[in-house]
Amino acid sequence: MKSEIEWNQMMEGKLYNPYKVGDNSWENIRAALKLFNESEFWKDNSALENLKQFLGAAPDNLVLTPPVYFDHGDRIFFGKHFYANTGLTILDENKVTFGDNVFLAPHVSIYTAGHPIDAAIRNTNVEYAKPVTVGSDVWIGGNVVINPGVTIGSNVVIGSGSVVTKDIPDNSMAAGNPCRVIRPITEKDSEYWSAQYEEYNNLIH
Repeated sequence: MKSEIEWNQMMEGKLYNPYKVGDNSWENIRAALKLFNESEFWKDNSALENLKQFLGAAPDNLVLTPPVYFDHGDRIFFGKHFYANTGLTILDENKVTFGDNVFLAPHVSIYTAGHPIDAAIRNTNVEYAKPVTVGSDVWIGGNVVINPGVTIGSNVVIGSGSVVTKDIPDNSMAAGNPCRVIRPITEKDSEYWSAQYEEYNNLIH
């Protein structure tokens, strides 16, 4: 039975005891994850379709590459045209929301849960959970870790191996540990890649 007090504390980003929340969504998604991760996903999407029913939002063109791991699933909201390469891990104690046109390289990890720095408090089993938001038109490189409470803006590229501990603004390239903005994404980038795409189109048509 769900504890309303513990649930509210969790969703408000305050201390809560995960063993007392009483939410069984993690049980519901385990079998669906196992089925999907062991499926012949390249020729049969039935396991993915089954998994979608346990997610907060999942568009028709959602692409996930096994293995994936979600703690609950019902707090993950995928936008349109989402692609994740292998090894995606989302600890969704709180909400994780993606905009449209988001690409994730292999082994991206998104954490909403954190623990008190003070050991005596941490050892009582309480933790906190803060939402993570990723905007639209975002590319996140391989082995990136996104920590609790982070918002990544739209039209952003996050370099491989980054640990994102603070918000990243719109129209930015960012990388590092901790992740920092390297430079803005500008019209020059658009011009360069538009020229590359035009050359590609001329070759294939």
